[in-house]
Amino acid sequence: MRTVGVRELKAHLSRVLREVQSGETVLVTDRGRVIAELRQPGLASSNLSPVEQKLAELAAKGKLKLAEKPWVGYTPSPVEVPPGTLQAMIDDMRDER
Repeated sequence: MRTVGVRELKAHLSRVLREVQSGETVLVTDRGRVIAELRQPGLASSNLSPVEQKLAELAAKGKLKLAEKPWVGYTPSPVEVPPGTLQAMIDDMRDER
């Protein structure tokens, strides 16, 4: 599921409709608030996982904003540190404030 603003929807309606036709659910937003949901006819929201349903509900109420695009290109760091090291570093930085 992804979100698209009204302006982007107007500019790229054909592309968004092709995504919907291929099974994607698109939430339409206006100033950060979800105002509509585009999906294939007959597809109930039960196709969403419980987490996706809750996120869509919160987005519709304006309590959160869904990511516009998924973040791609993430690769985990090859550096390994002993457990607790990062928390110790964060604690040290907070004490310096």
